[in-house]
Amino acid sequence: MSGSTFGKLFRITTWGESHGPAVGVTVDGCPAGLALTENDIQVFLDRRKPGQNKYTTRRSEEDTVEILSGVFEGYTTGTPISLLIHNKDQRSRDYGNIAEVYRPGHADYPFQKKYGFRDYRGGGRSSGRETIGRVAAGAVASLLLKELGITVTAYTKSIGPYTVKADAYHLSEISENPLFMPSNEVAKKAGSYLDTLIKELNSSGGTIECIAQGLPVGIGEPVFDKLDALLAQAIMSVGAVKAVEIGDGIAVSNAIGSENNDSFFMEGEKIAKRTNHSGGTLGGMSDGSCLILRASIKPTSSISRQQHTVTVEGQDTEISIHGRHDPVIVPRAVVVIESMTAITLADLLLQNMASQMEHVKKIYAEDKNVE
Repeated sequence: MSGSTFGKLFRITTWGESHGPAVGVTVDGCPAGLALTENDIQVFLDRRKPGQNKYTTRRSEEDTVEILSGVFEGYTTGTPISLLIHNKDQRSRDYGNIAEVYRPGHADYPFQKKYGFRDYRGGGRSSGRETIGRVAAGAVASLLLKELGITVTAYTKSIGPYTVKADAYHLSEISENPLFMPSNEVAKKAGSYLDTLIKELNSSGGTIECIAQGLPVGIGEPVFDKLDALLAQAIMSVGAVKAVEIGDGIAVSNAIGSENNDSFFMEGEKIAKRTNHSGGTLGGMSDGSCLILRASIKPTSSISRQQHTVTVEGQDTEISIHGRHDPVIVPRAVVVIESMTAITLADLLLQNMASQMEHVKKIYAEDKNVE
């Protein structure tokens, strides 16, 4: 299987299956000298850990990370960083009834047709548990960005019909409710909505918004490797994501040019924008304003409600999916979206160092006293 690696200079490769002995990631290309400990990574993993409240799967995993390589005496060495997280609470027996049928909304059918074989225990590589490696790598990328004064923050903007309006954000409240919404008031309403769906053996989708602040101008390449294009690839590679928006997103199709264009003005000696409909990108490059993206997350596919499907032999049947599943994926996916954004930005920042001869000279000519 190819396609488990993302990035050019800051490269990550995730590995492992949902019901295997462990999952993890190898991070290659992280500069030497970055302060990094297991606790730095654990903080991120704890944000996606299962079993934290009634809106997450009851699978009980500590998700404790181990650094196997690439760090010495608390600093990265420049060599590949290998991170491992053991699986400890697998219940493969919960998936016995789906070994011979295809679950609606899951990757079972195309996986079987592509490879002629599939690990039906929790979906194998198609499981959301694969995202643990992304989050661990995202912790490393976020530390790198922090060294450059860049912050990435994600949160739940909506759950089903309940949306936090942009003028009602209280970012300090994100960590105060189990849905990670920037409004405790809206989170309470969304929670009641989810309670109803749980009783109905159903699930919900929602939207995650992510912002990055402190980006310099010019990150991203003007043609195929546009900042927004690579962000879209990174975010769409998360299993439950069905759409990605940058800035105003699909709303631009109903706008007119005079409204959609972001006017420039001088803010002291700095060029700034009066609005940010573009979401922080122009021509595939960062424009120095706040980067804004949104990911639309589908409802959890694994629901206990009876559904129509077919067997591997091609016979019509019905299925009720048992086991421990999230009634909504969105809250635990918040840190996944944040991590993939950080990884993309870290990679493009490293690539950008070679965009001008002046940048190269700052690195190599200084020791030779070249002017």
